[in-house]
Amino acid sequence: MSRAGRTRQSDAASGERDVRLGLRANLAQFVLLAIVNFFVGGMVGLERTVTPLVGSEQFHLGEIAIAAFVVVFGFTKAITNAVGGAITARYTRRAILIAGWLIGLPVPFMLAWGPGWAWVIGANVLLGVNQGLTWSMTVNMKIDLIGPGRRGVALGINETAGYLGVAVTALATGYLATGFGLRPAPELLGAGYAAAGLALSVLAVRDTAAWARAEARQHPRQPGPQPPFREIARRVSWTDRTLAAASQAGLVNNLNDGLVWVVLPVLLVSHGVSVTGVGYIKALYPFMWAAGMIATGHLADRIGRKPPIVAGMFIQAAGLAVITAGISRALAAGLAGAFLLGAGTALVYPSLLAAISDATHPSWRSAALGIYRFWRDAGYAIGALIGGITSALASLDAAIFVATILTAASGLLAWAFMDETHPADGAAAGR
Repeated sequence: MSRAGRTRQSDAASGERDVRLGLRANLAQFVLLAIVNFFVGGMVGLERTVTPLVGSEQFHLGEIAIAAFVVVFGFTKAITNAVGGAITARYTRRAILIAGWLIGLPVPFMLAWGPGWAWVIGANVLLGVNQGLTWSMTVNMKIDLIGPGRRGVALGINETAGYLGVAVTALATGYLATGFGLRPAPELLGAGYAAAGLALSVLAVRDTAAWARAEARQHPRQPGPQPPFREIARRVSWTDRTLAAASQAGLVNNLNDGLVWVVLPVLLVSHGVSVTGVGYIKALYPFMWAAGMIATGHLADRIGRKPPIVAGMFIQAAGLAVITAGISRALAAGLAGAFLLGAGTALVYPSLLAAISDATHPSWRSAALGIYRFWRDAGYAIGALIGGITSALASLDAAIFVATILTAASGLLAWAFMDETHPADGAAAGR
């Protein structure tokens, strides 16, 4: 090796020795990534209130056809999550984050001016890739920076920022739709989000691979040979019962979210709720989700991952039951159900991510998180399909009832099969 090459290698090693894990040591980058993830969430919030109504009122589509945009979004995001986790060994996290923003740039314009529903479907292919790359990388980068000690808090902050973006945008698009129509004004918020997210990612975000390597050096167990991606997928999906239990809970959590995304706006409007009222309900759900996750992430660091996951699934089931039982008073039932859905999801979301991170070695954690997020976000598509088909064959109310049963069953499965993974318990650290 040349002297210049040895010097560069020595400088890189010295820089990595200076890397410190933890929130306080990395606060500036941590806050920056939270802001970026607010914009990531805002891109999804564009569709929460308005897009199902565009399908029903402007394009005169039935429930199954409307559900197609969430199905496409869910499957595309799920696949991209898995791919994004796998390619972190080849590309930097920052490069993948920037690529995600570039792919998302056309989305708001396609939603705003697309002349047919096929344009909305196409926009959701791009949106799914955008979300799979950008949200996955903000998760991985925060996990890299924080280290193992306060992982629940880190993930709570990340998910709070993202779902606050969803909530604020769902509310804002409801107001804009009331004042200016369903298109194009509400969708064009996304142009600002995409431009801001891309600019921050290019100009200010630093790559965090060095922090992951620093944690790996401190890890209590040596990684051994890197498991092949297929083996990681098997462990997370099936052979490791704790990882598999977490994956099914993530899938069902997003299953009920995808079903509610498609069905609830149409159900509420059919029971006399205004578009502004739908905006309140569709904003309250992710707002409660967002507002609670810093506290619930901290809770998961104190009492463990499993109790919040099990409790959160049951609380979500209760929220769905409230919507079904009280639909004659649709606005009040929608608000109460949204409150419970958001609170339950706040308990589940950071705890599941923390459990997967606890139970995997830093050397293959990104790939494992990608597989977990594949199953979790496939839930959007499966929920939208179940919602559309059940609504078409039975009723909109029946679709919500089906989600209630599936969510409660998922909580029981997590309780029965999941081991506690918190590092203090030593149950799964370094597996």
